[in-house]
Parts: sequence; C-alpha cells; structure tokens
Amino acid sequence: MPVTLYIDADACPVKEETYKVASRYGLRTVVVSNSYIQIPKSPLIARMIVDAGPDIADDWIAEQATAHDVVITNDIPLAGRVLAKGAYAIAPNGRAFTPDSIGAALSQRALMEHIRSTGEITGGPPPFSAANRSQFLQTLDQVVVKARRLSL
Repeated sequence: MPVTLYIDADACPVKEETYKVASRYGLRTVVVSNSYIQIPKSPLIARMIVDAGPDIADDWIAEQATAHDVVITNDIPLAGRVLAKGAYAIAPNGRAFTPDSIGAALSQRALMEHIRSTGEITGGPPPFSAANRSQFLQTLDQVVVKARRLSL
C-alpha cells in the first residue's frame, strides 16, 4: 500500500519542505486545515478543509492515517493516535515521535498544562530555527525511506 503524507497544516512551518520531499518520492500528500491554505498544483497534493473546532483536523487525520503513513504535526496526542495505528509522526522541528518516546512526551505535555493552569508563565517553545528546518528535512527523508520499504 502506498505511503501517504498528512500535514496538520494550520500552524505548520514546514509545508514547503514536505511538498519537496513528497514530490521527490512521488507520495500523495494531504494538507489538512480548518481554513483555506494555498497548495501547489499537483495531482499528488490534496487539500482537506475540516470544520473549525478543537481537534477536528486531528480527528480527521487520525481516522485516515494507516500503517506506514507519515503525519507531520506538533500535536502530541495526535502523534500518539497515529503511532498506535502503525503510522509515523514527525514534529516540524524534526523530532520523530516513536512508540518508546510518546509516553514521556504525553506526560511532559500534561505536566506543562498543569503548570500553566496554575497561572505559571512557562515562556513557550523556542523560536523555529534554520537548524530545526534542516533536522526536519533529514528526519522526514529517513522516515519516508523506511515507510516506503516497509509498506511494500
């Protein structure tokens, strides 16, 4: 079964990089958002606009993704859901979520939510950098090669 790339696109800073990698490997790519996002004209790239609301795009991606697909997302719960289906999940900074790392990532997320709920100011994530973009490209290429090999 062919590999499909899904982009959780509303706040994704690496859409263009994903399109380039997908084109290189001839992969179908679905850009999922709750508003119109411009996409390249390509028979391999599709746009899916879902209703606005919390987790609507995540739910759609989680329902569609199958084993060996690749999901680009910053959403840790979504990453956990697609990993459970045998898909791959990569954050835009190049961090690959794995079955071994997702539990710790979910725990860290819950802890930070709790700290924020007490009124503590946590400062947020560091700014997205050129090194993050480079790491993302490297990780995406490695994951796509692995996913394609295993999906044959």
